[in-house]
Amino acid sequence: MQTRPTEQSTKPVIALMGEFSAGKSTLANLLICEGRSPVKVTATQRPPVWYAHGTDAPYIVDVRGEVTTIDDAQIDDVRVASTKYIKVFVAADILEFFDIIDMPGNSDPNMSSDIWRRASNYADGVIWCSHATQAWRQSEAAIWDEMPPELYDWSLLLLTRFDKLLTESDRRRVVARVQKETQGLFRELFPISLLEAVEAGDDHQQWIDSGADAFVRCLLALATDLQTRKTAAPSAPAPAPAREGAPSLRAVTQSAPQHAPPQAEAPDQTLANGIAPRRVERRDSPARPRPPRPEAGGSLG
Repeated sequence: MQTRPTEQSTKPVIALMGEFSAGKSTLANLLICEGRSPVKVTATQRPPVWYAHGTDAPYIVDVRGEVTTIDDAQIDDVRVASTKYIKVFVAADILEFFDIIDMPGNSDPNMSSDIWRRASNYADGVIWCSHATQAWRQSEAAIWDEMPPELYDWSLLLLTRFDKLLTESDRRRVVARVQKETQGLFRELFPISLLEAVEAGDDHQQWIDSGADAFVRCLLALATDLQTRKTAAPSAPAPAPAREGAPSLRAVTQSAPQHAPPQAEAPDQTLANGIAPRRVERRDSPARPRPPRPEAGGSLG
C-alpha cells in the first residue's frame, strides 16, 4: 500500500453519470470497445471506475487517499463504501484523447451519494445518460442542479434506449420536451440506442441509425476543446465551446486535431468504427443564465 499525490490527469476527464440502469456502463464498454474492459457491465454496486490509457495494473484509491494495486480478478470485490475510485488501464484508442470515469447510479437507494460525489470533482465534462422512456425525471434534474454550472457547456445529454420508444410521434415528443426542460444545461442532446451501437460492428448504417455516429462526433470535438482549455495558460481565456453543426468525424484522418496543443505528440487518430476527430469551428456566444429547475419529468409528452 502506498500514498500518491492527488490524482491529476493531463487529459480531459469525462464522467459518465445518470440514474441506476441508464446505460452508463454499456456506454463505457462501447467507447473503450466492447469486451476489453475487465469490469463487469452487470455489476450493480461498485465504486466509480476511472479508465485511462495504458497497460498498468489496476489500483484502488480509498477515501483516505491510500493506493492499493490489485489484479483484474479483484476488481468486482472492491469494497464500495471505503473506495473513492478504481483506476483501470485499457489500451483503447479513445482513451488517448480523454479519461473516462464510469460513475455508479446516483439513484440507487442502497448506495450513499458520497460515493459518486467524491469522484465527480475530477470531471472536466459529463455525459449524462437518461433512459428515454422516463427521460429527464425530476430526480435527475435535482441532481444536475447541484453540479457546478461551469460544467454545462462541457457536458452532453444522452437519451439512452431510444429504440424503446416505438413510434416517431413519441420520439419527437420526448426529444422536444427534454430539449425544452434542459435548455442551457448541456452542450448537446443525443437520442441513442447503445445496444444497437454495440451490435453494429462493421455495419456503417446501423452505427449511424443507432445515434452513435452523431454522438461520438460531438464527443471527440468536445474532448478536443477540453484539451485546449485544460492546457491553456492560466491568463488565457478559455475557448468558447462549439455549438452547432459539428462536421462529420466518421471519415478516417491521420492528421492531429488542430485544437491539440502543439507541444503534445498527437496520438493515432483512427478510432473504433473509423471515427476520428477533425477541426470544429467555434462560435462565440454570450454567457447563458442558469434556467429554473424543471418542475416535472418522466412522461412522454
